[in-house]
Amino acid sequence: MKHSMHRSLACLVLVVLLAAAALNLTGCQSAPAPETQAVTDTQAVTATMAAPETQAATQADTQALETEAETIPTQVGEGDKLFYFEVTGESGETSSYAVHTDADTVGQALVELEMISGTDSEYGLMVDTVLGEKQDYNEDGMYWAFYENGEYAMNGVDSTQIVEGATYAFVATPA
Repeated sequence: MKHSMHRSLACLVLVVLLAAAALNLTGCQSAPAPETQAVTDTQAVTATMAAPETQAATQADTQALETEAETIPTQVGEGDKLFYFEVTGESGETSSYAVHTDADTVGQALVELEMISGTDSEYGLMVDTVLGEKQDYNEDGMYWAFYENGEYAMNGVDSTQIVEGATYAFVATPA
């Protein structure tokens, strides 16, 4: 009888141990081990700490792209010659164009592309409208100043020979 009681007690202990082991395994699967939890917390803290830098970098990248988009000139015309054309209107905003043409003069190219217009005079084309914006010295005291590579042009737009890669500009200017 002692032997069978011993055996029953051993079976009972075995069943309790198996149940405890099963519960332990189930518990391990639902909650991460302490080392895993520490790694997850560290990753969360690192991600949170990096978030402002990432946001700042993203904003800087967006601003750089917007600035780049503003500086990339709009392509207009067709032809073998290329020059750059900038227009600064009365509002102060500047538009930039890469002009492709086969014309010989800046004026001829811009008139053909309907970017400028004006009246012919004994001094050449008197430009009064650039990209649809009109300046009339007699009415509002404004005129279009013509520049070549950043310097006030020595010739009128219709007598200025195209120089490959040069930049020509009209700026709305008060008298």
